Amino acid sequence: MEGKSSKWNLLKRSDHNYFIPFVIIVTTLVALWLLFFSHASVLNWIRASVEVKNQETEMARLGKEIEQMDAEIEDLTHNRDSIEAYARETYKFAAPGDDVYIVE
Repeated sequence: MEGKSSKWNLLKRSDHNYFIPFVIIVTTLVALWLLFFSHASVLNWIRASVEVKNQETEMARLGKEIEQMDAEIEDLTHNRDSIEAYARETYKFAAPGDDVYIVE
C-alpha cells in the first residue's frame, strides 16, 4: 500500500514547477507558427494587402487611361481636322503641295 499512496501523493502535489513553463513555451511556439509559418500567416496577409493596394492603384491609372482614349476616339470620330492631324502624325501622310520633314 505504501507504493500506491506515494504515487497518488505525487499526482496530488500542487507544486508542479514544469507545467506552467511548458504551457507557455508550447503556446508561444504555436503562436509563432501561426503568425509566421502557416499558409494564413500575418506576413502573407500583409503581402496580400500590399498587392491589393497596388492593384487598386493600377486599376485607377488604367481607368484614367481608358477615359483619355475614349475622349481621343470621340474626337477622332467627330472632328475631321483631328483625323487629318492624326493621319499626318501617325502615318506620315501629306496633303498635295506640303513639304514633309521626317526627323528621327
